[in-house]
Amino acid sequence: MRSSLEQLLKFQRLSLPFTFFFLTFLGLLGSPIVPAAQFVSASAQQRVGREVSPPVGKEVAADYMATSRALGPDENVGKQSHYLAIHGGRLMSGEAWEWGQRNKQSDVGSYSAGVTYRVKEWGTMDLNLRIDFNEYKVLGETPLKMSLMPLLIFPDASSKFPLYFGIGGGPGIFFKQIADESQIAFDYQFLMGARFFDIVNQAGFFVETGMKNHLLVLTSGQFNGVFLTSGAVFTF
Repeated sequence: MRSSLEQLLKFQRLSLPFTFFFLTFLGLLGSPIVPAAQFVSASAQQRVGREVSPPVGKEVAADYMATSRALGPDENVGKQSHYLAIHGGRLMSGEAWEWGQRNKQSDVGSYSAGVTYRVKEWGTMDLNLRIDFNEYKVLGETPLKMSLMPLLIFPDASSKFPLYFGIGGGPGIFFKQIADESQIAFDYQFLMGARFFDIVNQAGFFVETGMKNHLLVLTSGQFNGVFLTSGAVFTF
């Protein structure tokens, strides 16, 4: 009996290191498993959070504002846009010197009509091409002239500012002229106006006034006149 008890105690003393080693080994095996599972779970949660959470930040807000502006009704006129204006009016007053006679003539202006096309935006201005047809009353005759000129308008149309100012110059060719006068003139304009784009779809209107002058190239005649015109403007 006593020898059996001694053998049991001896066995327990021998098995204690093995038991401690076995438990330590299990602990070493188990220690990386739990953090790995926790890491995988946390990574999945972060990935799901990224998929569900809406994007935020300054860049997202800027993209949203740009998209909102692009969908607005007044955004048809931009840097790359073009417009075509069709206009008609009258030379309200006009004075001529050495045109058909040496004496000064008054009230020689008549009708005016034309088209203006926006070629491109140039800095803070627009570069336009204007074709005008102007009729005059000189010594009982009605000279008719076509003007072809580049026209600079400030500010550019994409600014959406309704008021504008412009200056232009170019050649004028008389389709009908009084005898012994130059068939070619140098035309120049100073103008100001108000424009309103996209009133109905892509159609708007404008009103414009200023001075339309010319110098006869081959003779010494000159004309200075004040005009008032209005018309429709189409964007595309």
